[in-house]
This record gives sequence, structure tokens and C-alpha cells, in this order.
Amino acid sequence: MFRSATALSLVLIAGVATAQDRPATPPPAGARVADSVPPPGPPPAPTPAEINARVNAVLPPDQAAMKAHVLFLASDAMRGREAGSPEFDIAAQYVAAQFYAAGLRPGGDDSGYLQRVPLVTYKLDGDATAGWTPRGGTAQPLVVGTDWQPSANPGRTETTVTAPVVFVGYGIDAAQFGQDDYKGVDVRGRIVAVVQGAPARFGGEERAFFASVGTKAAIAERHGAIGIVTVSTRPAAATPPGAVPRPPRNRAERMTWAKPDGAGRSDAPGAPSLGSLTAAGAAKLFGADWAKVMAVTGDNPRYPTLRSAGTLTVATRTAFTPGASSNVIGVIPGTDPALKHEVVVLSAHLDHIGVNATGEGDRINNGALDNALGIASLIEEAKRFTASGTPPKRTIMFLAVTGEEKGLVGSDWFANHPTVPLADIVADVNLDMPILTYRFEDMIVYGADRTTLGPVVRRAVESAGVGMSPDPMPEQGIFVRSDHFRFVQKGIPAVFLWPGQKGPGAAAVAAFMGRCYHRPCDELAQQPIMWDQGVRFVDVNYRIAREVADGAARPVWNRGDYFGMLYKGRMAR
Repeated sequence: MFRSATALSLVLIAGVATAQDRPATPPPAGARVADSVPPPGPPPAPTPAEINARVNAVLPPDQAAMKAHVLFLASDAMRGREAGSPEFDIAAQYVAAQFYAAGLRPGGDDSGYLQRVPLVTYKLDGDATAGWTPRGGTAQPLVVGTDWQPSANPGRTETTVTAPVVFVGYGIDAAQFGQDDYKGVDVRGRIVAVVQGAPARFGGEERAFFASVGTKAAIAERHGAIGIVTVSTRPAAATPPGAVPRPPRNRAERMTWAKPDGAGRSDAPGAPSLGSLTAAGAAKLFGADWAKVMAVTGDNPRYPTLRSAGTLTVATRTAFTPGASSNVIGVIPGTDPALKHEVVVLSAHLDHIGVNATGEGDRINNGALDNALGIASLIEEAKRFTASGTPPKRTIMFLAVTGEEKGLVGSDWFANHPTVPLADIVADVNLDMPILTYRFEDMIVYGADRTTLGPVVRRAVESAGVGMSPDPMPEQGIFVRSDHFRFVQKGIPAVFLWPGQKGPGAAAVAAFMGRCYHRPCDELAQQPIMWDQGVRFVDVNYRIAREVADGAARPVWNRGDYFGMLYKGRMAR
């Protein structure tokens, strides 16, 4: 409850009058008068009326139209738009209605705007077990929390694997980057053990890609392994005498899309992630040889290959809970007879992370910047196209996906179950969490240097009076962490746009990421969004999409690009 300024003044006056009736308490010996005056407290919190006045301030029509979408999508009523929740379904219907009002044609299932996405949440079911059997010896149990931590297999209810273990360092097979941990190593029918991360000498995007356990598991599967475990090279902290062992930490539910049998999609069905070994657990498997790994140091270590003298057995059960959600798809049909079958996708994720299970005060993660603002940009961009009076030559698809916060789930479903022929999709331009709390002076376009979209994007950005800047945070590997990467994995050129960090940008981005990213304060009442910058952002995106849609040549990967070659995309000659 907020107290009015008048009431607060009366309380202070009453307090002074009461103090005059009491003997004054002398200050401590030697203290100055100023030392005895209490410091001023924090400024009073704004009243509901003050908050509403700021949130509902009058704006020009183009800015108000954009803000109106965020007012609805990031309201408390949407309870954080978590994928699979009723509130997300309401948000999806809102976006579908906005696509209809903008003149987009349905692009989802059954001639509608929604594409159904079957979801499944999964977690460990009961107690997982692991045992180590030395060659010629007896089985020794590995202790959860001391020797290992189990992982739930999204692809199967029951998982039991017994095999020798081969340690292959980072578990990376990338000769072009000078890293081939499988060279001369036969892991067929074996469990591979890998350390976390990737060498520091890799580029930020490649480093993030190869650090993923999913990537490591897929590589292991290609080499014939039947399971994978990660291992820690850090000695465990000493446990105080009598301390209770930590419970398993991998009990949290995770989400993916569901297969027809009710289990979930997996990065490597034939080589599932079985869990993680502590340094103590690894020492049990590899004996004295493990000390060689623990002795390796530096940012670009070269680990020795180790082979266990015995077998590891891991047994886990996974519990599944079905769910459902939707992507929202609207299209503007192309008009050029030779190009209209080709499709340019403009994407943004609609979901956020829902409501915190615990905590005091506001627990709703509204997701105003992340990513109601991206969806608002997508809707307004669609309106720009239909209002222009000039239909695009190529078909443009506006795709609002679910489950990005769960691991790019909705975009992965679409990429594997496209509503148009996958070969006809020529590019994806993705919008995710534009931080528009400052006047941006440049744009960052992740992936622009990998395909012929780069020059197209640069021309469009510069025509709007904005420059392009390189990735200021390459160590974050942002290129592989948003929905556009699901298109990259199908060989489709893709870029991800963000306002740049010149001028006031760096401080604004740092302030949001440090204070409000994935927190309840990502809401309109607390974010100083500059709606004129939202209109500028839409304009830049429109120019990019228009040039891609009307360009004479289909975008292709630059010759030699790693991701273009890995995923067999069309390459420049």
C-alpha cells in the first residue's frame, strides 16, 4: 500500500511535535551535530497513479501501436507467457488476431494461424544408479553427489548402458580448427567421457557451439559411441565431517517437443548424455592415469586420451508429462512468378519464463523486452509491408515461436515440421529481446559475416542512417543461442538483429542484463523503453526484409564458412 505525500507530511510533523515533549538525548561525546542527523532514506516508491500516468502517457500513433502490443503481452494477466501455459495460448491468439488485422494470410495447420507444437516435460524418475567394474574385479557403486550426477534421457523411459569408457578430451572433431580429439581413437560401442567447454582459441560462436553437451553427444554418436558423460577437472571441495551428502541436482524438469511415442526429441538418441563425473569419480574409472588430465593447464589444453580398464554401467529412468503449445504463422504471398515460391522467414519468440515458484513480492516475469517487444516489432513490420501497397516478390512468413526459453523448442519443431517446403526457405531474420531503452547509434547483426545476407543487411542498415558494428561480446556465442540457429542447422542463411552498443548502448545493455534479465523487473512499469527507438528498429528490420524479399539472388553461405559446410547449405561460388 502506498502512502500519499500529504499523509507522509502529517506523520513527520506529528513526530517532531512528539519529540519536543521529550527530553533531548545528547549526542555521543565528541560527536558533531551533523553526525547525529540520520542519513536521508531512499526516495518514496511511485504511487499506482504515478505508474499508470507514465505507462499510459500519450504517444504518436506509430509508437502507441507498438506499445499497445507490449501492454497486453507483458501484462500481469499473461503471467509470463510460459510455453504450455493457458496464458501463452491467449498470447498466441492475440498474435494471430493481429496477423489477421494486418492482412496476413494463415500459415499454420488446417488453414489457420496456429501450428500445434506437442510438448513434453521430462525429469529423472526414482534413483539412478552407476557402477564401475574393474577388469577382473568386482562391481563398485558410484555415489550420487560424490562420484557422479545422473541426467534424464529425453528420448527413452528406461536407459541402461554398460561399456568401457574412453576419455577424449573436449570431444571435438573439427580438424579445420586444429582440434580432432577422435583422431586415431576407436570409440565404437563405448561410452565417451569429455571435459566441459571448448578451447579458448576458437571464435566465440564456434566455441559456444562446441561447448554444448548436445553438440558433443552428436559428435560422439557419429563416431559410434553409445553414451557420453562429462567430467570435471576441478577437485571437489572438502566435505566437513558429518555433513549430509548433497542430493542429486538434476531433478529439475526440462522441456522439448514430443515424438509420436510420447518421449522427447534428443540431440543424439544413440549416444545419450548419462550424467557427469566428478574428478573423484573419474579417478575411479581411469586410476592413476587421471592425474595426467588433472595436471593439464592453460586456455588451450591438449588432453591425453585415456581408456578405462573395466566397464561403466549406468541405469536411469525418465518420467514424461505431455503438454502442448503453438507457433503462430502468418504470410504475405509473393508476386513474382519466378520467386514467389521462395520464402523469407521473419521470426521472434513469443514465450517467456512464467512465474517464479518462490520468492517474496512480485514473482511474475513479464518479459517486456524479452520478448514482447520483439513480437511487437514483428507485428508492426507486417503492417508496414501490407500498408506499403507493394507486395514482395518472394513470400514473407512471419513466425512467432513458442518454447525459445526452453531450448529453442518451437523453432526446432518448425524447422523439422515446416509448413512450407524446407528447400523453399531462403533466409531467416530473427528478432530477440531488443533493448530499446536508449537511442541506438548502430546495429549488431549476428551471422551477417557468414552469408551473402551480410551486404544486404549492411545496405539496409546504412540506408536508415545507422551503422553496423561487430559483435561486442563474442565470448557469449550469441549466434548459436537464439531461434535463428535452428534454421542454420538446416543449412538456411540466418541473421539475428540487435540494437548496437555505441554511445549510451553499452551502459544500457549492461544495466538491463545485470538487473532485470529474466527477472520480474522486465516490465513496462520499470523499463524506460523509448518508443521512438522502437519505430526506428522496425524501420531497419523492414528495410532488411524488403531487400531480401525483392533481391534478385537467393542468399547463400560464404565459401568456406564452417556452419554452412557443416549443415550442407548452399555455398557461394
